[in-house]
Amino acid sequence: MPLFEVTDAPSEGDLAAIGEGLTAFNAADIGPSGRRPLAVLIRDEKAKTIGGISGYTGWGWLFTQWLFVPETLRGQGTAGRLLEAAETEAIARGCHGAWIDTFNPRALRAYQRQGYVIFGELPEFPIGRSRYFLQKKLAPPLKQTGR
Repeated sequence: MPLFEVTDAPSEGDLAAIGEGLTAFNAADIGPSGRRPLAVLIRDEKAKTIGGISGYTGWGWLFTQWLFVPETLRGQGTAGRLLEAAETEAIARGCHGAWIDTFNPRALRAYQRQGYVIFGELPEFPIGRSRYFLQKKLAPPLKQTGR
């Protein structure tokens, strides 16, 4: 009989065993994901990273895991430009969709301005807010035809 251990400090090896097992299962079930990291970084004048997007592409989708815009750059369309850069790269990688989640009302509005639509809501996550899951269809730009 297997043993169960509850921990708040799993080792890197523990997490690797879970991740590798799930990756192998999914690859056998539906094929490899082609997962690749994707980041769009905001750097200051000293080339220090001060914000940006971190996520990955896989199975034809862009997932934005983290998006952070420093206070001094908020309200200037920075989040939209970050998303656009990530989406452009995702399209170049063959992605057809993008998804993101947030419980921040201001971020929710920013994502909706970029064409993301809500497909799910988890109420009271955290208490007093809802976590929204949004998606966007990605399409490569139309090719210009010469005359």
